[in-house]
Amino acid sequence: MGAPNAGSAGSAGAAGSAGNAGSSGVGGTGGGGGAAGTMGGAGGVGGTGGVGGEGGVGGTAGTMVGAGGTLGGEGGSGGMEMTDAGAIDMPFMCPETSTLTPGESNETATIGSATRDYILHVPDSYTGDTPMPLVIDWHPLFGSATGQRGGSGYRELADSEGFIVAWPTGIDNAWNVGPCCTFARDVDDLGFARAMVDAISARGCVDPKRIYATGYSMGGGMSHYLACQAADVFAAVVPASFDLLVPEEQDCEPARPVSVLSFRATNDLIVPYAGGASTPPNGAAVTIHFEGAEGTRERWAQMNDCTDEPTAMAGATDCVSSTSCSAGVEVGLCTRSNGHTYGDAVLGWDFMKRHPMP
Repeated sequence: MGAPNAGSAGSAGAAGSAGNAGSSGVGGTGGGGGAAGTMGGAGGVGGTGGVGGEGGVGGTAGTMVGAGGTLGGEGGSGGMEMTDAGAIDMPFMCPETSTLTPGESNETATIGSATRDYILHVPDSYTGDTPMPLVIDWHPLFGSATGQRGGSGYRELADSEGFIVAWPTGIDNAWNVGPCCTFARDVDDLGFARAMVDAISARGCVDPKRIYATGYSMGGGMSHYLACQAADVFAAVVPASFDLLVPEEQDCEPARPVSVLSFRATNDLIVPYAGGASTPPNGAAVTIHFEGAEGTRERWAQMNDCTDEPTAMAGATDCVSSTSCSAGVEVGLCTRSNGHTYGDAVLGWDFMKRHPMP
């Protein structure tokens, strides 16, 4: 007897619909596979699994198709942690090799054709296996890296709290913050700050989300300047005995919200608490105009879109701050009557460490 004619192949099943992205970060369910054809026809291809939401788990795989069909599409993959801008926020990994070792050393950084000096202190707790914060501590006009190291209080805290600290040396024992205060107007202290961070980070395990600046007097001015011009590098700043200059003299457009805590004194005879005109005591041929302590706090609050009135800062009765600001940053002011002097390193570090890069 002759073989019977083979039945015609069944039509391929329709592809399943793609799963929707799950709510609250759960991946969507994969689409169901198409039904199998009647005589060995290929089943439809399963739909693509939904994309995992932010930090979510993968979606459920697509269902099996009928007999003879292919498998349904794979479920969505678990989502990576996403930033507000939608970019993937990858965890920081320490470099495989680190040439940084605990101790103190004199270092240099190169900016164009210029070589600049700084002192670097690496605490005993540094191993190169765990990312460590970095603080750049800027000296006052007429000051030095050595003087700032001995007077600011951050050297001792670096050892007890576990962070790296650097003390840079200014040309003319001053800093260029725009209209003031080095004699040469082309000194690139902004480039110096970036070069120091790059050089230290290249040699060891520095946490890029926990890089900070602080300073006293002109060094406080440099800290404000870095918040204005290098907020992509510095997570927070703690200036003492210096204020922002008026907008007509010093441009300040931070690349992102940035936390700022200022230490000021009502009886400061060098940088008046109320602000106003000032001539640098080093003889630089310029008159600058300060915003004043309250004016500086208000301007930082405005630039950071703070919506609350300042209230007492926990653990500091002479400090107030605004905390309802963009990206969770904080703007504070500590007002004292101790003249033109250093800030409080303990309060300053407590402020910094609770404000990593948003």
